[in-house]
Order: sequence, then structure tokens, then C-alpha cells
Amino acid sequence: MSKKLKTAVAAAAAAATITTSANAQETIPSEQPVKSVVLVHGAFADGSGWRGVYDILTARGYRVSIVQNPLTSLADDVAATDRILDRQDGPAILVGHSYGGTVITEAGINPKVAGLVYISALAPDVGETTGDQFSDIPAPPEFIIETGDDGFGFVNLEEFKTGFAGDTTDADAAFLRDSQVPINMDIFGTPVKHAAWKEKPSWAVIATEDKAIDPKLLRQTADRIGAVSVDVSGSHVVFLTKPDEVADVIDEAARASGGS
Repeated sequence: MSKKLKTAVAAAAAAATITTSANAQETIPSEQPVKSVVLVHGAFADGSGWRGVYDILTARGYRVSIVQNPLTSLADDVAATDRILDRQDGPAILVGHSYGGTVITEAGINPKVAGLVYISALAPDVGETTGDQFSDIPAPPEFIIETGDDGFGFVNLEEFKTGFAGDTTDADAAFLRDSQVPINMDIFGTPVKHAAWKEKPSWAVIATEDKAIDPKLLRQTADRIGAVSVDVSGSHVVFLTKPDEVADVIDEAARASGGS
């Protein structure tokens, strides 16, 4: 898809009311080309956090698959995503949260991908790294990563809820904190070789209370990639705490992308 066509698709989608669309509450029509969704988690998490979004989208008739990133290298995470994409029986919407945005930026060139959805996510350009995204707008001070001797990082335990999951319950935040999946910090210095958002239509959810990625950076990123952006009041884990709003954006992306 050309950049011009990508922009036209995004503009058409922006004309719709994304978060309150009557469309978004209905079962998808049988003739809709894009009926598959692939969800990609970010650092310090796993795919189980997508359960709410999964339940909503499957109830609407989508086939939803969830990638379990090993978080050992960008190449490994892209390979894990491609492995799931290759199992789809038609075009799919590829969705990434946080660092998962870097993964879908690279993996999104897969011909099965009809559109991209960034959920409080990063989207590097070719030659940029995940870490480069923070050069002008750093992460908020509440977000603290501690790196071990083996090079893998965890979110600081004491600041976990404030920096990562501010709008969850104390019990849910504690579970997320204690079930963290560490990430190889070398990933943040790995340049991206492809930028699928240059060719694929893109959408972005901006979590307005994000304390891991500054919302100003999220908006700047969405503007740069030409995404249809939707503000949702929520923390960095908005996909977990606001599944209805997130599912609606994914649904609208699938309806608008057309599978071409």
C-alpha cells in the first residue's frame, strides 16, 4: 500500500466515531475481509494481559491470536510474531503494546498484515532503536528499570504500580509486579530494519495517564507515523484496564483496512 493510500485510509477511518461506533458493538459481517487479530505484548509482561480484549473481539466474531514474546532479542520477538502471523488463514490486524510497537513495526511487513494498531506503543523508523524514541522525551521519573548482571531488566518493585499500572487495583498491580517477564536490555539498542507503518494503515491508542511512556511522546509518535489516534484515559496498561475502548479501536481498524 502506498503512503498516499495509507493516508487516505487513515483519513477515512478518522471520520468515523471510533470509540462509540455502533459498528464496533456488532458481530462482524461475513463478507468483511479482515477477520483476524494478532496481539503482541511488550516488555515486563506476557500475553495473558490481553484476556479482556480477546474476549470482546472473539465475541464479535474475530479470530484472535496472542504472541508470547521471549523478550530475549528483537529478532526472537519478531520471529515469534511471524510464527503466529503465518498461521492466520487471511489478512490480520497486528496490534502491539509498548515495546510491542517496535516488534509490530518490524514484523508488520509480513504480507498477512492489513493494518497496525499501536497501544501506548513505540514505533521506530528504519535505523532507529527502541531507546532512540526517548531521546527528546524521556520516560517519566516514576518508571524505573533495574538491570541485573546478566543484562536483563525488571521494573522497580516499589514504583511498579505508580510507573506501570497506576489504574489497576493493588491486587492486580501486585500480581503484574510479581509475574514480570524480564527483557534483555540490549533490545533497546537494536536498530529496526523495516518500518511497516510507512506502508500499512495505522491506528494508535494514547493512554493519557501513562507513566512509563510520556503521553507527549505517544502523540508525537502517532503523528509521525500518520496514525488515526484515540485518547483513552488510562495507565500504561490501558489494554488491561480499558479493554472495551482498546477493542473498539482494533475493531475499527479491521473494518477500515480492507485486507488489501
